Amino acid sequence: MHVQTLRLLKHEHDFAVFNKKGERRTKIVLILTFLTMALEIAAGILFGSMALLADGWHMGTHVAAFMITLFAYRYSRIHAHDHTFAFSAGKVGVLGGFASSVALGVVALMMLIESSERLLQPHLIRFDEAIAVASFGLVINFICALLLKDHHHHKHVHDYEQDPVHHHHDHNLRAAYLHVLADALTSVLAIIALVSAKFYGWNWLDPVMGIVGGLVITRWSYSLMRETSPVLLDESIDFKYKVAIKEKIESDADNRISDLHIWRVGPSHFAIIISLVSHTPKTPDYYKGLLKNFHKLTHITVEVNQCMGEGCSSQD
Repeated sequence: MHVQTLRLLKHEHDFAVFNKKGERRTKIVLILTFLTMALEIAAGILFGSMALLADGWHMGTHVAAFMITLFAYRYSRIHAHDHTFAFSAGKVGVLGGFASSVALGVVALMMLIESSERLLQPHLIRFDEAIAVASFGLVINFICALLLKDHHHHKHVHDYEQDPVHHHHDHNLRAAYLHVLADALTSVLAIIALVSAKFYGWNWLDPVMGIVGGLVITRWSYSLMRETSPVLLDESIDFKYKVAIKEKIESDADNRISDLHIWRVGPSHFAIIISLVSHTPKTPDYYKGLLKNFHKLTHITVEVNQCMGEGCSSQD
C-alpha cells in the first residue's frame, strides 16, 4: 500500500563527506610525519636545539591529529547508513576537524611554555647537525603539503542560485592540511633561528622563534575552531539566504510563513522546516518546487495550513 508514493516522498539522509583520495594521502602523511617526528625529537635532545625539539614534539601531536582524521573518515564511511544518527554521520569529519584544532592549541601552548623556559635558561646547540635535520623536516613538510592540498579547491558559495555540488567542505582534510602547514612553519623558524645563532651568535633567537611559531599556530587553531564549532552546534544558514527563502515563499499568492527553522546537517548541507499559512493552500510539493534553486537545502519539510480568518494575509 502507498509503495510508489512513499518512494517519492522519502528523503536522502546521507550527508557525510567521503574523500577516498584524501584518506589515502593522509595515511602516507601520517607515516612520513611519524618518522620525521622521531628524528627531530632525537636530534633536538642530542644537539640541544629548542626550535628543533619544539618542531619534533609539535609533529608528534600532528601524528595524533592525523590518526583522528583517519578515524573520522573510516567512521563516516562505516556508519554512512546507520539509522542511529538523525542525518547520517555527516558531522563526524567536522568533529575530527574540531578535535584537531584543540590539538593544535595544545601544541602552541607547549611550544610557548618550553620556549619561554629556554629563553631564560639557554642550552648549548650543535648547529650544523640541527640545521641539517630541520632542513630534512622542511622537505618532508613540503611533500606532505602537496599531498593534502586538495581542500583548496573548495570554495564558499554565497549566491543561492549556484549549485554547491562541487563545493563540499572537507573540514577533516583541512585540519590535516593546517597541521602540515604548522609543521612547515616551525621547521622554517627553526632553520632561521639556527642559522642566525651559528653565524651571528644570536642564540636567543632559537627560543624566540619557538614563541613566534606558538603564537601563529594559536591563530590557526582558533581559526579552525571557529570554522567547525558552528557546524557542530547546528548553526543556521546565512541571514541573507534565509531572507531570500522567506521572500520566495511569501511572494507567491498570499502565503505567510508562521515558523521557519534551518540548520546544518553536514558541512555543506542544510535541512529546513517551514510552516506556512495560505487562503489557497497547495500541496507541500508545490512549495518545495518554489525552493528548487536553493541548492544548499538538501532536506525540506513543509507544513501547510489553511487560513480561515480575514487577517491571515498580513505579515506575522
